[in-house]
Amino acid sequence: TPRRGAAVGSGFIISSDGYVVTNNHVVENADSVEVVLNDDQRLKGTIIGKDPKTDLALIKVEPKEDLIPVVWGDSKAARIGDWVVAIGNPLGLGGTVTAGIISARGRNLRSGPYDDYIQTDAPINRGNSGGPLFDIDGKVIGINTAIRTAPGGGLSFAVPVNLAKRIAQQIVSTGEASHPFIGVQLRSLTPQLAREINATGSSCNVPERNGVLVVEVVPNTPAAEADIRQCDLILDVDGESVQNPTEVQLAVDRGEVGQPMQLKLRRDGNEISVEVRPKELPRQN
Repeated sequence: TPRRGAAVGSGFIISSDGYVVTNNHVVENADSVEVVLNDDQRLKGTIIGKDPKTDLALIKVEPKEDLIPVVWGDSKAARIGDWVVAIGNPLGLGGTVTAGIISARGRNLRSGPYDDYIQTDAPINRGNSGGPLFDIDGKVIGINTAIRTAPGGGLSFAVPVNLAKRIAQQIVSTGEASHPFIGVQLRSLTPQLAREINATGSSCNVPERNGVLVVEVVPNTPAAEADIRQCDLILDVDGESVQNPTEVQLAVDRGEVGQPMQLKLRRDGNEISVEVRPKELPRQN
């Protein structure tokens, strides 16, 4: 017979009627979920929706009385050097509080398309996953998600709250997260890579600069329909400058399926603008 066990994680309440945000990896294999509140009240949790792509999940409990939700912060306003506080359930020690500073933003841990982590030195351990990262004003700016051990201490990483808030709202509305896509394969361009590409005599003749190079346009996708072409450089998405493929992915993800999105491109030495309408990225079953 299959072995059964229990695991602990963290989460935080986002509505008075009992919606709780956590990490997907905390609940993805769970047969049942129990939410323990700060006053030790235990409530049965129902998984409303999960998004493996961003490692986020939403749970619903039925409280006897209104709960006190967290206050959403703005992760885009968070700066390197800002003080942060992590609260969670590390090693089963509920209500543990640790503090640190933000040491980096936009960290890419697994080369995933949605990697945009806030890095801090607030000590967290197993069980902190899914718990809130607060700024100095007590507003949630991130969801503690990953740790990396290092000599002399560990590094911790949090999903930015602006992304988590958007995913949570989508799950509340439809039960699923929505991820737009346009259908391009991208590569970070550097002056050295540009010289190598140009020296091979390939069909591309690209400027010797840093940028985001389109290496393939998938047929029958929004990018193909918008006449985005191989060898184009993507300069900005909806007015937001992009420096690497991850920034393009994240900017597209902030758009809406079917709604027009403006891309500024560099093609054959000229800057042009195209309108693309993203489609829904197929969901994982």
